[in-house]
Amino acid sequence: MTRPHDFGFDDTAQILKDTARRLLQDHCAPEALHRLAAASSEPARATECVWDEALWRKMIDLGWTAVAVPERYGGFGMGLVAIAGLAEELGRAAVPSPLVATLCATYVAAACDSEAARRLLRRIAAGLSVSLATTDRRGSWAPEDTDVAVDEAGALRGTAWFVQDARKVGALIVKAKSPRGVGLYLVEVDAAGLTIVPDAILDLTRDQAHVELRGVADVQVLAEPGDGARALVAAEPAILTIVAADMVGAAEWQLQTTAEYARTRVQFERPIGFFQAVKHPLVDMMVQIDGARSLVYDAACAFDHEPEAAEVCARMAKAAASDAASYCSGRSVQLHGGIGFTWECFIHLWFKRQKHNEVLYGDGAHQRARLADRLIGRIGETA
Repeated sequence: MTRPHDFGFDDTAQILKDTARRLLQDHCAPEALHRLAAASSEPARATECVWDEALWRKMIDLGWTAVAVPERYGGFGMGLVAIAGLAEELGRAAVPSPLVATLCATYVAAACDSEAARRLLRRIAAGLSVSLATTDRRGSWAPEDTDVAVDEAGALRGTAWFVQDARKVGALIVKAKSPRGVGLYLVEVDAAGLTIVPDAILDLTRDQAHVELRGVADVQVLAEPGDGARALVAAEPAILTIVAADMVGAAEWQLQTTAEYARTRVQFERPIGFFQAVKHPLVDMMVQIDGARSLVYDAACAFDHEPEAAEVCARMAKAAASDAASYCSGRSVQLHGGIGFTWECFIHLWFKRQKHNEVLYGDGAHQRARLADRLIGRIGETA
């Protein structure tokens, strides 16, 4: 299939991206974000969940939870290319919100073939926030791996790990196994028998938790046992692309902020950007970001127009974005000099978000290993 010009990034996608940038510049500027997320530098502080709920309501009013929902279920039905542009702006602002988690969950729900999944999509379009509770204790996202099981009475028992923004969302998509296979279940966060246990994590712009389910019976079946793995596999390229886009946006902020510092910080009677030891890393940051961004939009385009290539393209994008995030984080701190590793310098917020995103759903090494398994296997099959 022929892919469209500019990855299919049209005027509507540009309007969404521009609107997001303006809103987040006005309501989530670095100074405001630092006051909100880094109010306390005490190492022994309690695990917090801080976010601007008024800003979240503005996002809902603008229809951002509905952008990935098909039109027939009350959404805008925008392509993943447009969603990637939105996610890039979320990363650029490092905004604390459940939107990334909700967008990822939307693609899982859309891959499920059930009336309950269609009802969930309508609720998401109306503003419901949802997160995925689909990872086991080892951090495995593999479709068959889960520590939650369906008991004889049909209730869920076990623990879902590494649940993103668990204390911000209204519902969870839980992966659970039964003798018939893996299924997906919608659980409201206030359901009887469900306990959210916060995790202490590096990223100050998110919260993470493990969710204990002790006989949770009030569930809706989104994907029947045996069909859950298929839905997760179908949604995974979109999830990897969204997280990669977030990293690209954050890396762009790191580059621009560090470049501005290099233009204004004077040493030896010259701006430090005059020196090659500063210039060259900044150029390397730019090159890595541009390469990762191209792969992100290529992956989004493949998901929209060439599904058979979506997984390979998404893993390439996540690998490149993870590598760029790691490099840009290190250089942004280094090139800020002595102030770069202090709490008062804003860049630590983006550094920590990048390190979290880097390993979320697999870092660069993991993605390349999965690519090798798939592509070498394919070569072997055709040899």
